[in-house]
Amino acid sequence: MQIVIVIAVITLILLSGVKIAQEYQRAIVFRLGRFQSIKGPGLYLLIPLIERQQKVDIRTRTVDLEQQETITKDSVTIKVNAVLWFKVINPESAIIQVADYNKAVYQFSVTALRNIIGQHTLDEVLREREQINNTLQQIVDSTTEPWGIKIEMVEMKDVEIPEGMQRAMAREAEAIREKRARIVKAEAELEASIKLTQGAKVMEGSPVAIELRRMQMLSEIGIDNNTTTIMLIPSDFTNAAKSFSEYISKKTE
Repeated sequence: MQIVIVIAVITLILLSGVKIAQEYQRAIVFRLGRFQSIKGPGLYLLIPLIERQQKVDIRTRTVDLEQQETITKDSVTIKVNAVLWFKVINPESAIIQVADYNKAVYQFSVTALRNIIGQHTLDEVLREREQINNTLQQIVDSTTEPWGIKIEMVEMKDVEIPEGMQRAMAREAEAIREKRARIVKAEAELEASIKLTQGAKVMEGSPVAIELRRMQMLSEIGIDNNTTTIMLIPSDFTNAAKSFSEYISKKTE
């Protein structure tokens, strides 16, 4: 009976060493406190009472960086939050090199976000968001690399600007739009004056063109419902009529 009990206890101890790791998990095995190996995925064995394990999830994780109130390079106080994607690529370093890699990555990312915002003006933060995201990713990734962590992507999610600054920016944008409208109008007037000058030069050397233009003006006047129509008579015609009238007067005397 005692032999059966001993065998049963030994069997249970041996079975306690049978472990299973999922496809997305890796087991860091320590033997008498020293790193031994990385196990998984699948079935593996541990020496009971001598070896212990600590599992690591190697899937990509998403971390929402809480909203940070920081000051830009041009002394504007804004609130910024971001999203961070990272994964463990070296489970051994993630467990041995840092006590809590999740907390370490989060805290350093928040600090780096505040620092990089302080190095840019408000306009740069609003216009060059992609460039700031890439710079932030490189900074965090270079620091977390010894921990066995890969930063896959960082994205600023929202930038909150003070209400007074929003009104100032709206007035500035309106002034810029008005300036552009005036420039476009001035350019159009300049182009029209150039075309009119060119047309005048052409008609100056061609009396036929002048007469055709006069006829066109008469036709355009006739389109509208006008009560009075002014006709432009060529000066050559009036001079000829005057000479003819004088000739008739001399004949009748």
